[in-house]
Amino acid sequence: MRYLYRVLGTTQALRQDGTAVPIGGARLRALLTALALAGGRTVRSGELAASVWGEDEDPPADETAALQALVGRLRRSLGREAVGSGEGGYRLVADRDDIDLYRFERLASEGAAALADDDPAKAVDLLDDALALWRGPALTDLPDGGGAAGVRAVDRALGARRHRAEAALALGRAEEVLPSVRQLAAEHPIDEPLQAVLLRALRDAGRTAEALAAYEAVRARLADRLGTDPGAELRELHARLLADEPPAAVPERSAGPAAGRLSSRRAPGNLRAGLTSFVGRDAEIEALSRELGAARLVTLTGPGGAGKTRLSLEAAARARAERGEEWADGVWVAELAAVRDPEDQGATAEAVLTALGGRETLLTGTTAEGLRAASDPTVGDPLAQLSERCAARRMLLVLDNCEHLVGAAARVVERLLVECPGVSVLATSREPLGVPGEFVRPVEPLPDPVALRLLAERGASARPGFQVEDDPEACAEICRRLDGLPLAIELAAARLRSLAPGQLARRLDQRFRLLNSGSRTVLPRQQTLRAVVDWSWELLDAAERDVLRRLSVFVGGCRLEQVEEVCADLAERTDEDIAALLSSLVDKSLVVAAPDDAAGMRYRLLETVAEYAAEKLDAVPGEREHAERRHLVVYRELARNADPLLRGPQQVTWLDRLEREHDNIRAALRRAVAARDEHEALCMILSMSWFWQLRGHRGDARHWGDAALALGPDPFAAPARPAPPLYEPCTAKPPPMSEEQLWEARRGARLMVLADAEEGVRELASPQRQAELRTITRVYSPGMPQVCRIPGCMWFFAWMMIGEVGKLAELSDAFVAGCRELGYEWELAFALQLRAKLTSDHPESWDRSTADAAESLEIFRRVGDAWGEAEALSGRAEALTARGEFARAAEDCRHAIARADQLGAHSQVPQLKSRLGSVLVELDDPAQVAEGERLMEEATEESEHMGGEGPNFAAVQWAIHLTRLGRTTSARALLIPLVDQFAERIPQLFAGMIEGVLAWTYVEDGHGEEALAIVQESILKTREVVAEAIAPHLTLSQFLTAARALALLGRGTEGGRLVGAYDGLSKLPEGHFPHPVERASRKAAEAAVREALPGGGAYARAYASGAGLTLAEAVDLVRDA
Repeated sequence: MRYLYRVLGTTQALRQDGTAVPIGGARLRALLTALALAGGRTVRSGELAASVWGEDEDPPADETAALQALVGRLRRSLGREAVGSGEGGYRLVADRDDIDLYRFERLASEGAAALADDDPAKAVDLLDDALALWRGPALTDLPDGGGAAGVRAVDRALGARRHRAEAALALGRAEEVLPSVRQLAAEHPIDEPLQAVLLRALRDAGRTAEALAAYEAVRARLADRLGTDPGAELRELHARLLADEPPAAVPERSAGPAAGRLSSRRAPGNLRAGLTSFVGRDAEIEALSRELGAARLVTLTGPGGAGKTRLSLEAAARARAERGEEWADGVWVAELAAVRDPEDQGATAEAVLTALGGRETLLTGTTAEGLRAASDPTVGDPLAQLSERCAARRMLLVLDNCEHLVGAAARVVERLLVECPGVSVLATSREPLGVPGEFVRPVEPLPDPVALRLLAERGASARPGFQVEDDPEACAEICRRLDGLPLAIELAAARLRSLAPGQLARRLDQRFRLLNSGSRTVLPRQQTLRAVVDWSWELLDAAERDVLRRLSVFVGGCRLEQVEEVCADLAERTDEDIAALLSSLVDKSLVVAAPDDAAGMRYRLLETVAEYAAEKLDAVPGEREHAERRHLVVYRELARNADPLLRGPQQVTWLDRLEREHDNIRAALRRAVAARDEHEALCMILSMSWFWQLRGHRGDARHWGDAALALGPDPFAAPARPAPPLYEPCTAKPPPMSEEQLWEARRGARLMVLADAEEGVRELASPQRQAELRTITRVYSPGMPQVCRIPGCMWFFAWMMIGEVGKLAELSDAFVAGCRELGYEWELAFALQLRAKLTSDHPESWDRSTADAAESLEIFRRVGDAWGEAEALSGRAEALTARGEFARAAEDCRHAIARADQLGAHSQVPQLKSRLGSVLVELDDPAQVAEGERLMEEATEESEHMGGEGPNFAAVQWAIHLTRLGRTTSARALLIPLVDQFAERIPQLFAGMIEGVLAWTYVEDGHGEEALAIVQESILKTREVVAEAIAPHLTLSQFLTAARALALLGRGTEGGRLVGAYDGLSKLPEGHFPHPVERASRKAAEAAVREALPGGGAYARAYASGAGLTLAEAVDLVRDA
């Protein structure tokens, strides 16, 4: 992703949509500032560290590791590609123009060059753009303020301000520029070029006496402070002032907007200049200019407050400036809001005629008047008079606010276009006019960056000193929640006189009461936010209002099918077509429609309209409860019917569909829980549980599971209530459930929550949790239908958590057998995969594990489950790696990544990429090794950027490889945060594995004491019952680290015993080999021990005494060392 970096003020990184990336902490901002200051060149590590830690601060003990950790944090914020590594340092991957400091310098230089080339108008534009980049002191986030670079930036800014003033003077704007020049001259009293600009500004403004006095003042200051006289430029100016010479004439310019502003001739028409700046919409104005050249009727449509009127006026002004000769008779604006009768084309025509100055006040009752009325067919027919008046004219007619009289306006426009060939029409309306040849341009809400600019400008007008940068998050929330509607943002900006942005954002739930003080000079319907929406509401018929009210219960948009279901009773009551009513609301700009997928469109309300519609819904007694109940049923059925489709060929389609509907499903769940409807809540969470698992929404699973469980009794409270066999899932039918199905649903919900719980060691070991887990093991029996389906099969882990690992083989066998007996195909593949994982680290069962993995893969492929296929391929790759078949393992990993990508399983992809990278680095091909290293580094960054609650295995894998490469400091920068993160998590094998790798990094650096202390802790964690069941080899590999640590401490005999214990306990079946990392570690351990022991047979004796140790005895040897 490309960013814009801002260091002229508090350091920021902006995304391309203008939103700021959170850069937390002064050190991180200092690092980003130092990299940005380099403008894309590589900054050596020492230079960077000196920039980040100031002279008055103590540098970190390990400066390199600290800097690497800081760079890692920055990459997690911006993405790894944003910060590159170079020769001995780092660089920001950015063009110089992406950094505001260098963009400022370029614009300032170009502005100065334009001034030197006698083009002051261009210079003003360039210098305004340059100076607008400054938001505060430059490089303020560096401890020394940037040193010489900061001083240089301030000097360049002063030069740009001076050049800007000189350009304005060249354009004859002395009075305009004089206040800012006075301030600059006062701030820099002995800067002669600035004082010369002040003298010229005073002279050009006709204040010769003041200019002479100013010269005397500066002459005295120079003499007093510097002991010198004014320079040649000041003396020459003084001489001209004494001679009373007039300033040089402002050169006439033949083109450009400035020339138009300097001209005193008023163009025909009634187009007025805007009283405020026009922010954004440059692309729309360019497009409108083209469209007005291609079509004679262009209609701007959009919701109230979207800025249609202002855009039409700005576009008309641009068109007049660019193609004035095409509309020689001017640009005319007719405001139609005051016309009330939607069918009276005469009143509409009369309003247009009045705007054109064509209405006459006639004195009636005379003979001459009677004769005229009898002979003139247009008298009494305003439309005919309008047509006659415009017939021979060439003009652009802006018809503003046509929505309340669309029919009448359409007839007037059609007649004008037919009878007046020189007339073009630009109309604004909340729906199209429907005239042949009409070009319709929707006016969308402002995009986020433009909305923020508008808030910044209007906020500064309301409260001097206001800056969006002071509270960017609150300001962004204001713009987002006001849907980017310019009118709403301007009303909000007015409130900034009395409220801080954060206070304003928190009160937007009451937006209609809050935003009620707009400009007094605009139309009444534009003075408050409520009046804007009231205007649209009044234009709806009863059936349209009914549908709009119902739409307020949807969250995050919806499809037509769901709207029809929620509104089905309305259709029965009124005999109206819901699709037609919805289309009408889209045409009237109250509903936003956008393509959803190949199946159709998605509809949503802007938040402002949604809040208004919700108020209207509440105003009808009983209507909210009724609408919300229909909404709940619709989305419960969507989730319930989607759940089985998540395990087959339509998996990707329905995962994406549920992702899009997730907000609606959450809203339905919230309403079910609030209504204490246990049946509905349980049905929905069980239907959503597999989606939550696949898409990584574990927080939803815990939150909604706990909320639903709170509605009923504890399903595993003592005494245990044995579960009867239930062959039908709880979600097979809509609620209500039978008594037994309800109890099973409660049990399933609790198992789902426990499976996703992130409990610590103390919580798991508590008597309450252990008692609950033991109850779970007694409620079910192996092979029951419930425990052969998700979520009931999660009871398996209850056995593991109470330490009954000896039961796991029996339970997994029963799981597989039960699925075969019951004919559960997908569940059988899942059970086989689970059994394969449990046995993959046990050498004696590798053949069975391989067979289970192969059958699981075959079934998942047959049923079309992409997730299952990716998991099975990953498992097979692991088995192939154990056999040393790295090329085949890499092929499986690539296929697994492709399936996970297809699935949208974003949390799965980094782990698969890491596994692929770890396989590729074992191949002999340097290109594939390089690819593997790149993949592991990318996977680490992606995992950290993605967040999540599980171990970052990609970071561990990358740390292992970094240690192999000798980059132990970088490895520790990855591992130490993970050690802290998982110190108290269960199962403890993750913490033990991470600590074991950390100990290895210290051994590689020759730090035996640190390594031994860590491995003495880690080896106990890899000996817990879960670790022994899942990954028994983790403990053995730590014997080698301990052996090397002891050898470094001169205790070779103990080290030799551990090498012997490792060999004695590591028994691999034929055809299987230790991983290259472990082989290298084994070789290094023996070498270290031999070096530590005296010659002769010392090593052989130590080795032999350890070869017969049991696992427990060898662990005790490490622990007691």
